[in-house]
Amino acid sequence: MTGGKTKKWSIMILIYISPVLLLLLSLALGRYPLNLIDVFQSTFFHKTSASSVETSVVWLIRFPRAIIGFLIGGSLALSGATLQGVFRNPLVDSGMLGVNSGAGFGAVLAIILFNQGSITTLIFSFAFGLLAVGMAFAIGGFYKQSSTIMLILGGVIVSSLFSALISFGKYIADPFDELPEIVFWLMGSLANVSYDELKFIWLPVLIGVPVILYYRRQINILSMGDKEATSLGVHTKRLKGILIISCSLITAASVCIAGTIGWVGLIIPHIIRMLIGNDHSKLMPLSFFLGGSFLVCIDILARSLTAAEIPIGILTSLIGAPFYILLLKKTKGGKW
Repeated sequence: MTGGKTKKWSIMILIYISPVLLLLLSLALGRYPLNLIDVFQSTFFHKTSASSVETSVVWLIRFPRAIIGFLIGGSLALSGATLQGVFRNPLVDSGMLGVNSGAGFGAVLAIILFNQGSITTLIFSFAFGLLAVGMAFAIGGFYKQSSTIMLILGGVIVSSLFSALISFGKYIADPFDELPEIVFWLMGSLANVSYDELKFIWLPVLIGVPVILYYRRQINILSMGDKEATSLGVHTKRLKGILIISCSLITAASVCIAGTIGWVGLIIPHIIRMLIGNDHSKLMPLSFFLGGSFLVCIDILARSLTAAEIPIGILTSLIGAPFYILLLKKTKGGKW
């Protein structure tokens, strides 16, 4: 085995085991720091000297938060990697079809109409996220004779429409009750997640992620172009439809729980490409694991840097924007 291959395997192993290490750190770190040894023993050996309060902090607050953060970060990164391969554009991310703005409007609508808990907000956000994707498909006429460019344009139109509706919702919302909740939700956060949200997200992830990973090798063929893929026996329109719908499903599930979290689907796949290469059979699972680890790390920072928790959408934007500038220069405006 050459030195280059050894280095790549070492990087891959590190990425695959990083979620376990960050999970332990997530359980221990925060405004209420805990003993890492007690956390490790209670996690793996069910032995701990921690008090009942500390045990509650670990298992009722931080554990579901870490697991949900990992699933959301992994889903967003995997969606971004998939869509970048499908559309052969390294500057595409998981919100390009309007799912983020659609889910955002669903949450705004639920907060204004009901304002009675997170479950209603989850359902409305998830439903409108999928509705936005359906509208993008309808406008772009994807399953007729139009190209994927029309689908992207449909997503831009839908995003603009729902963004305007979000602004209108903020305009008519109660400024003392509803508006602060809307603004905080749109900034993205894991502050209020619990096992209820974990029950909600596992099914979309269990459906969407395996489907995407099953077709990961065929994405290499799609990246060659539609004509080449068709000549190799790939039904490009059907495959793209399956992958886009799967990406939309896990993205909508992620956004409806944590709000709008940008940049994860853009920067994580490119980090993997820089480290490993463009082979989607390796790129896809590594993107999922690194994306999950990245968001868990960001969440640790969000609740540890200041006395008041920082919305994770702010931190991902502060990291993602400089990376995006470097990416534009490296790719010369989006070329492979």
